[in-house]
Amino acid sequence: MSEDFPNSWRFLLGRARHALSRDEQRIVEDMIGPVERVSHDRVILRDGELADRSTYLIEGFMARTIERDGRRHIVSMHVPGDFIDLHAFALKRLDHTVVAIGPAKVGYVPHRKLEQIVADHPHLGRMLWFSTLLDAAIHREWILTMEHLPIEGRLAHLMAELWHRLSLVRLGDEDGFNLPLTQVEIADACGTTPIHLNRVVRSLREAGIMELSRGRVTILDRPRLEQAGKFDPSYLYGEGHLKLRDELSH
Repeated sequence: MSEDFPNSWRFLLGRARHALSRDEQRIVEDMIGPVERVSHDRVILRDGELADRSTYLIEGFMARTIERDGRRHIVSMHVPGDFIDLHAFALKRLDHTVVAIGPAKVGYVPHRKLEQIVADHPHLGRMLWFSTLLDAAIHREWILTMEHLPIEGRLAHLMAELWHRLSLVRLGDEDGFNLPLTQVEIADACGTTPIHLNRVVRSLREAGIMELSRGRVTILDRPRLEQAGKFDPSYLYGEGHLKLRDELSH
C-alpha cells in the first residue's frame, strides 16, 4: 500500500477506511499536495488565522495548543495518518494553534479541492467527516482524563493512547514507541509542571510500568499502564464494541 499511496497510506489503515473504494483511496492520495518538511515548533496554523487549506500529517508528531495566562497547554496530539485541521474546512478560523512537535512531514489539501470532493463524492466526504468526529471522541476522552485522574493516571492514559494510535498505523512497537516530546511538552499535555511530571515519571519507572528516556517510551507492563490510566481503547474506534465493520461501506 505504501508504494501505491506514499503520502496517504497510514490514513487508509484501519478505523473503517476499508470502506473506501480503490477510486476513493486514489482521490485521497491525489488531493494531498504540496508536501513539506517542517522543523520542531513550526507553526502550521495560528489561532485566529484564516485557513484556506487543511493539513495532513505524513511523518512525525503535531499538537494543537492554546495559550492561557502566559502558559501553553497541549490540548491534542496527532500522529502520522491524521488530518490535523480538517475541521478548518468548515470553521475557517481555529480557536487554537497547530504546531510541529519534532521534525515532521506534512501535506496540504486546499479547501477548494475538499469542496469539490464533498460535492462529487459524498461517500468519501462522509469518511472524511468520520475522521473529524474521531478527533472529537479523543477530545472527550481527554476531558474526562483531565477531570477525573491524578497526574500519574493522566500520563499513563496519554502513553497508552499514543501507543494504540501509533500501533494502528504500524508505528507502535511491542514494547513502546519513539516520542520526540520533551518533559516540558508532556507536562503541557498532562496539565502539570515539569517538576511534578518528573516525579511521576520516576514513580512509574520504579514501579516497573513504563520508562521515558531520550525520545523513547518503553512500556514495561502494558496491563498495569492501562489500569493506571483507566484506559479503554474503544473510543479510538480501532477495536472493542465501537469498532466499525461494514456500516460505512455504502
